[in-house]
Amino acid sequence: MHSFDIAEPSDKAALYADLVSAVDGLTADEPDAIANMANIAALLWEYLPDINWAGFYRMIDDELVLGPFQGKAACIRIKVGAGVCGTAAATRATQLVDDVEAFPGHIPCDAASRSELVVPIMVEGALIGVLDIDSPIAARFDAEDAAGCEALVALVAPRVVETP
Repeated sequence: MHSFDIAEPSDKAALYADLVSAVDGLTADEPDAIANMANIAALLWEYLPDINWAGFYRMIDDELVLGPFQGKAACIRIKVGAGVCGTAAATRATQLVDDVEAFPGHIPCDAASRSELVVPIMVEGALIGVLDIDSPIAARFDAEDAAGCEALVALVAPRVVETP
C-alpha cells in the first residue's frame, strides 16, 4: 500500500504538483496501462474534493470505451464528437464545462453531475483516450484544475498506452 502526503485542496497548485508527483511514483516503472489508469483514477478520487466520478475513456476502433474509473457505473461507449468526452476527443482540446446541462449533446451518465473536466490524452500526435472528471457542484472546475490535469496527462500519456 502506498501513502502520499498531498497538499490541502485549498492550495490547488500544490495539490496538483503533489498529485503529479504521486502519480509519477506509482506509474514510472509499471508497464501495464490498465494498472496505471486504475491507480491514477484512485488517486484523483481520493484527493480531489467535490467530485463524483474520475476515470478514463480509451480510444478503441474510433470510439471512446470506458476504462478504469472511480464512481458510479458509467456509459460504456461514446462516439467521437458526442457529449463532453466525445467533444474533447474530436477537438483534441480540454473541455471545462461549468454546467453540463447547458452543454449541447451532454450525455448524462450520472444525473448528479453538474460540471465536468475532460482532458484528451495524446501520444505522438494520436488520441489514445481522455481523462474525465465530474462533480455534483456547478462550476467546480477552473483553469487551475484544467492546467493541473493537463500536466498530469502530459506525464502519464506514454504510460497509459495499451500495447497488444
